[in-house]
Amino acid sequence: MKKTLLATAIAGAMAASGAQAATVYNQDGTKLDIYGNIQIAYYNTDTGDGDNDSSDGIADNGTTFGFAAEHVIYDGLTGYLKLEFDDIKADEMATAVDNEDSGDTAYVGLKGNFGDVRLGSYDQLIDDWIQDPLTNNEGFDASDSTSLHGDGANQQTDKVTYTSPSFSGFQFAVGTQYKGDFDSADSGVDEGGSNASFFGGAKYTAGAFSIAAVYDNLDNTLYVDENGSAESVGDQYGITAQYTVNTLRLALKLERFDSDADDGDAAVGDEFLADTNFYGVSARYGYGMGDVYAAYQYVDVGAGDFSDEIEETIDDDQERDETYNEVILGATYNISDAMYTWAEVAMYDREDDEGDGVGVGITYLF
Repeated sequence: MKKTLLATAIAGAMAASGAQAATVYNQDGTKLDIYGNIQIAYYNTDTGDGDNDSSDGIADNGTTFGFAAEHVIYDGLTGYLKLEFDDIKADEMATAVDNEDSGDTAYVGLKGNFGDVRLGSYDQLIDDWIQDPLTNNEGFDASDSTSLHGDGANQQTDKVTYTSPSFSGFQFAVGTQYKGDFDSADSGVDEGGSNASFFGGAKYTAGAFSIAAVYDNLDNTLYVDENGSAESVGDQYGITAQYTVNTLRLALKLERFDSDADDGDAAVGDEFLADTNFYGVSARYGYGMGDVYAAYQYVDVGAGDFSDEIEETIDDDQERDETYNEVILGATYNISDAMYTWAEVAMYDREDDEGDGVGVGITYLF
């Protein structure tokens, strides 16, 4: 489950994170906003464990509290920050600041005519530009290359990103994640060493159509090989196209995880990480009082690269591990400008229906 502030589109003023923010200070070019939400949900999911094949319960769904500030340094240059405590349990607010799992968004930046430079912890570029347009849902999302290697939280930290302004619809972003000497215990980098990864992407927008491509070399996302050495899990990249007609948005995703793990290596979860292709399509329609949405994704584990797939020239000796058909359906209903409910059902086509489930929930924003 992704811990999101909002679904991608929720009727007008609720379409973006912080839309309900309270401005507590706005003077002399400096502005401070406070925002947040409470998210409560009920889930019933299949565990794939024989007789006891489902579990259910009421859970916090990603309650968030955040601060956003900016100030004008001079005309054309603005400094800003964002500090967000995510996944705060509704009954643990008093200890949230001490919780290592909260606060996965914390960054400072400069923006102006030159573009935007950001430093800190925030969502991955491939998440924002490639994965979220397909399913940035309330509870159930299509699988992706990040969920496959299982280290998305690490990818959010210690980054710097430059995002260009739009040049007649074209925009690009480049960045790095730097893990230094004192990060070695958490990152797996050899003690006394340091490492900088690379990620980058490009996006083109023309009217109602947009297309984006992103690459991340995952150099700080590691597994332990058969010799006990920490190595990069591989590379991830993808392309996503979107088209919007009035309140209908269509999205198409092609995503690839290129594994560097050899068969037999101990990887994330002590499982072999195979090359995997993801082919997804989704639609979201705003009906006035909320959204209805659906997504389908075909997952090909142990597949060749995209060119091999398209040209059907895969080596006859190549062994495919698994293929899956994922389907997610959902809807939201706006009770007011600050409160909405939602319901989703997901089918992931795994053995013994593992991961399939239903969820309902309510969110209040301020």
